[in-house]
Amino acid sequence: MQDLKDIIAKNLVRLRQQAGLTQLKLAEMLNYSDKAVSKWERGESIPDLRVLIQLAEIYHIKVDDIITEHPEGEVKPKLNLGKKRLLIVALSVGLVWFVATVIFAILYLTPATEGHAWLVYIVAPFAMSVVLTVFSAIWGTKLTNAITCTMILWSVVAVFHIFFAIFAPVVDKWWIFYIVAAPFQILIIFWFFFRKVK
Repeated sequence: MQDLKDIIAKNLVRLRQQAGLTQLKLAEMLNYSDKAVSKWERGESIPDLRVLIQLAEIYHIKVDDIITEHPEGEVKPKLNLGKKRLLIVALSVGLVWFVATVIFAILYLTPATEGHAWLVYIVAPFAMSVVLTVFSAIWGTKLTNAITCTMILWSVVAVFHIFFAIFAPVVDKWWIFYIVAAPFQILIIFWFFFRKVK
């Protein structure tokens, strides 16, 4: 077992260095701590299968290339930092705005709702934020997760503010939404930046 740990450790160090990544950057890409990456590279522990698959995807190699011994430089990583992922995210965001535009057109062409059809574009940023948060949870870092959760929070506040201003104008205390949201923003910051990672 120690031989396997040593082989994996040696391969992980070589692949990371050839890809020009620091332990911290790799840890962020995997949603692990740099201490965990350091332990793997020192042969003190072995990443689980899910992490090995993630590493193979990042370096654009096979899992077998990580767990078997190779002469120096035989397996060269081609860093896959996510052009495909970026395209998927961009297309998904575009789809949200396309659907919003279709709904806007339907509401605008309906006499009973044409005056409020534009509100679709007030709700669309919330839907977009949810989509971005899902992708960030899968592929992102703590920073992108915090940003997308912040986007959800403030888009919800904007929706409530505008909808109350239009449909309940007697409620003139619109600023209350922002005061209520502020503690949640602080919680988001604490959750993503001060919690211990695996």
